[in-house]
Amino acid sequence: MPASLPLNDGTRLPSLGFGLYKVPIEQTAQVVTAGIDAGYRLVDGAQFYGNERELGEAIRSSRRRDELLVASKFWGDPAQSAGQALADFARSERDLGIGPLDLYLIHWPRSARGAFVDVWRALIDLRHDGRVRTIGVANFEIEDLRRLIDETGVAPALNQVESHPWLPQHELRAFHAEHGIVTQAWSPLGRGRLLDDPTLADIAAKHSVAVAQVILRWHMELGGAAVVKSVHPERLRQNLDLDGFVLDAADLSAIAALETGERTGTHPRDRQ
Repeated sequence: MPASLPLNDGTRLPSLGFGLYKVPIEQTAQVVTAGIDAGYRLVDGAQFYGNERELGEAIRSSRRRDELLVASKFWGDPAQSAGQALADFARSERDLGIGPLDLYLIHWPRSARGAFVDVWRALIDLRHDGRVRTIGVANFEIEDLRRLIDETGVAPALNQVESHPWLPQHELRAFHAEHGIVTQAWSPLGRGRLLDDPTLADIAAKHSVAVAQVILRWHMELGGAAVVKSVHPERLRQNLDLDGFVLDAADLSAIAALETGERTGTHPRDRQ
């Protein structure tokens, strides 16, 4: 099972979590229960996903709340402001019903609107008030992160961004490392499209593991974190089983050659 990573606020983050994006409401409780039973201790949610009430019910039913880190995110559309962030946070608090949140993120910078620094200040206040333990961002680029740090003096604990062998995000990861920000990958498997890659299939056959395990092991060896998604309990278990092999120099070189810069999701500048 992957280890946890230290965050710049003194807490720790499980290296691998499971997410609920596009998980239907009627399947949410089943998926959450399967993930917790498999051994995940980070559940990645968001108000935009529309299943926070069901997530909260499943966590309460599990009787394992104290073992879990639960994340939510501020969507920021149609309104992106400090006031809207506080209102949406309160709604997530009510829907989840699990007490103080462990992790709250700004889902997108929406930099053209010019409001994300004010939103970040609102999150800092939420942390100060004890309503959330750790605050971070998602889909922020280097110039956005610089603004946050320069104007508030507070660096996010993590930045959740699209990252996979086609899009390693080396420059962004280097900036994160310089400022103590953990890189957490969403779409770590390229939305499943990388599972058919022949290079990765050869590496998987070499180690007698699945292609998804190779990619997730690559994420761990980069020193970052990742959030996976599946509604199938056996795949959730498999994705967590990464301790039985290590990628060697030849494997890493072959994976590095896959970099194209291709995205499988929205570019941050296209989400305003």
